[in-house]
Amino acid sequence: MIVSRYQQTLLKGIGPKKHASGLWLLIGLTFAFMPLNSLFSQENRAQLLNQITRGIQDSIFQKVYHHPQKYRLQILYTQINRDKNNQPHFTTFTYHCSPDGYFNPASTVKMPISFLSLQKLHQLKPYGVSKDSYMLTDSSYKSQQIIHRDTTSMSGQPSIAAYIKRIFLVSDNDAYNRLYEFLGQGYINTQLQKKGYTHTRIDRRFYPMNEDQNRHTNQIRFLDPQNEAIQYKQPAAYSTDSFHYGKQILIGKAHMDSKDSLITGPYDFTKGNRTSLEDLTNMLKAVLFPQAVNPKKRFNLSAADRKFLLQYMSQYPGETNYPKYDTSKFFDSFTKFFFRNAGHKLPRYIRAFNKPGWSYGFLTNVSYIADFKHHVEFMLSCTLYVNEDGVINDNKYDYETVGFPFMTTLGQAVYQYELKRKRTYKPDLLAFKLTYEHRDTTNNRPLIRDIAD
Repeated sequence: MIVSRYQQTLLKGIGPKKHASGLWLLIGLTFAFMPLNSLFSQENRAQLLNQITRGIQDSIFQKVYHHPQKYRLQILYTQINRDKNNQPHFTTFTYHCSPDGYFNPASTVKMPISFLSLQKLHQLKPYGVSKDSYMLTDSSYKSQQIIHRDTTSMSGQPSIAAYIKRIFLVSDNDAYNRLYEFLGQGYINTQLQKKGYTHTRIDRRFYPMNEDQNRHTNQIRFLDPQNEAIQYKQPAAYSTDSFHYGKQILIGKAHMDSKDSLITGPYDFTKGNRTSLEDLTNMLKAVLFPQAVNPKKRFNLSAADRKFLLQYMSQYPGETNYPKYDTSKFFDSFTKFFFRNAGHKLPRYIRAFNKPGWSYGFLTNVSYIADFKHHVEFMLSCTLYVNEDGVINDNKYDYETVGFPFMTTLGQAVYQYELKRKRTYKPDLLAFKLTYEHRDTTNNRPLIRDIAD
């Protein structure tokens, strides 16, 4: 039995001191054929992150990092090591990460909804439906919305493609609601369970609706973009699936109700959307590296689907012509929390393929970072809760003063570590080097300054 050179280096980096190396090597030999992650307890998996963050002087960062229970902090860092054939191998380190550790997923659920929407479209190919087909959403039940136009798209018509763009560029809520209705509650959760994402449940829109209304989804019509003839009519649907919500989740000391009245007592998150940092990371990994994950966990996506997703996961609002966002508000790092510095700019040689979420004081980011200049890549996911006054739904959260600074400091610390980390084989990142749009400066259309976020 032989411990690989990479395993020896890793174990040395986070293991006991030199005088105990003989015992440590014996343990390594004993478990040589076990997955590397299984060698580490929760405490040991945190040691590398502790090492990386130890020298950070920022007081905000240290306050959050050393009080993980108060801030509901979870971190999941994945090193990627390529073999001689450029195949990726993953080693994950976690800090207070648990599938049962609740956080409000907010807009992160828009990521699997986007993946599943492109997957479901494959069922409609016989009818000629594509991601660019016009998608007209009708009202079929109380409180449902009618959407027959999209003034942000080039055609002026809504489509799956246009909605996915808006989701990844600026995290648009309206776009998510339309895709939720296209998929239906039953399809969403059945598919995620089948793929092994068992800690994820998506059962509601981002729109004021009760449990019954969220089970009902709209009739949808798809039109041919060329002649606007109906390609397919999807009937209204109702999900009869039952959900096991588990232990009640109550957070905060007070909350604002739907009438903006202050209610003494915690807010009940029990029946809302739910996920885990592990599930979200693995979903992203399944799209970024489909050949490196269990086929069961993959989404049924074509090469063109995947390229489309990668482009808009990593493209900036300022590079995009449709929609045409105001870059003073929707700057390059608007959704790139690990690089959200004062200048709001990322180096041109770095791209972040990610999906963030922020709501009720919870701030989450699931990301893959590629540095094409230094041949560096890694995955980093983090969630934390920043709501010092303990009042939920009052729109007074500590994103700017605590959340975003913590995310940026964490991202930069891990990135600097990755720049120095030795690799046996330099990764070929050509698959992630994409051609992006360029904003047409001669087009004088009005800028979009507000979204349903």
